[in-house]
Amino acid sequence: MQTRNKILDDIGQLMTNAMGVAQGAKDEAGNAMSGMMDRWLADRDLVTREEFDAVRTMAQKAREENAALMARIEALEGKKKK
Repeated sequence: MQTRNKILDDIGQLMTNAMGVAQGAKDEAGNAMSGMMDRWLADRDLVTREEFDAVRTMAQKAREENAALMARIEALEGKKKK
């Protein structure tokens, strides 16, 4: 009976070790894939989300300023015609 428990303990330990190795391999593969994707994206000269948002904010502000200037020009031209 004692021998059987030792065998089960050994099998349990082997399975635990195998799961640890599998988890380590998964983590390593994930890190490698992430690094490859980062390098691939860096080579494409893509902008980051922060850069995109900053440019979009600048464009929105420029459109608002343009609309204000157009309204001012129209108001000044209206005064000249009277």
